[in-house]
Amino acid sequence: MTTVTKLQPGPVIEETVRLLTEHYVFPEIAAQLAGLLQRRHAEGAYAVDGAEELARLVTADLHSVNGDRHLSLQYHAEQVPEKQGAAVLESIRGDFDTSLGGAPRVELLDGGVAVLELAPMLFPLEWSAEPLTAALALTSRAQALIVDLRANRGGDPDTVAFICSHLLDKRTHLNSMFWREGERTEQSWSQPHIPGTRFGGSKPLYVLTSNHTFSAAEELAYDLQQLGRAVVVGERTRGGAHPREGWTVHPHLEASIPVGRAINPVSGTNWEGTGVQPDISCAASDALDRAHTLARARLAG
Repeated sequence: MTTVTKLQPGPVIEETVRLLTEHYVFPEIAAQLAGLLQRRHAEGAYAVDGAEELARLVTADLHSVNGDRHLSLQYHAEQVPEKQGAAVLESIRGDFDTSLGGAPRVELLDGGVAVLELAPMLFPLEWSAEPLTAALALTSRAQALIVDLRANRGGDPDTVAFICSHLLDKRTHLNSMFWREGERTEQSWSQPHIPGTRFGGSKPLYVLTSNHTFSAAEELAYDLQQLGRAVVVGERTRGGAHPREGWTVHPHLEASIPVGRAINPVSGTNWEGTGVQPDISCAASDALDRAHTLARARLAG
């Protein structure tokens, strides 16, 4: 007979508070949230039997101060490793294997306009460099390119820089990240040399977005938009600009803590809370047709 151990929320809350205090990019807000979680726990708000319910309750409280969508207590149905960051890698490996490495669609439309869908994530570059190189090289010969991020939920900032390197002509400052650890700022630049053929920085480029587009996918759209390189078509994105790390705090729970914040070199700010505002607003379902029409008109002109 199998004995099911009742969830003990106390250690989970204690460890989540510790991680918040030590790592969250906004120390003052971390202190407010730590106090909130401790108070709610003392009141019995987290006295539940299931890890999934605890994750829902704690995440709602974590979002109650500044609405940071990267800040959460995430539930994983399968038991997750204890190593930092391992929970997410474990959960997304299947997505990578079933999405052609994150580039599930490459298609040539009428008029020499190519579509490259990047979904469901911008996977870690050590995984995705090979399939992305192949997809980007294939579309590089198109007269115009539509990059579809409507179903992309985020991923690796290094992958953002890798993709941008194929869509620009020269080394370009894309973004900067301020990290709480060491209070340091790191710059992200496109690469001067790439494997394969470059689409380049002059042919028409359109980026499709939806209200599901999030995190690193938003950075890709935002960086290209701020540089004046791409026309963003579709819906305003979800608004998450804080890179996160994950720590396992229970066999089925991961504390997702933002450890940095993006600073765009053109705007001086980012898309946190506001999302990326499209240049051409329309329903996500109409965005591809709209971008295709725009591309053909521009090529004809």
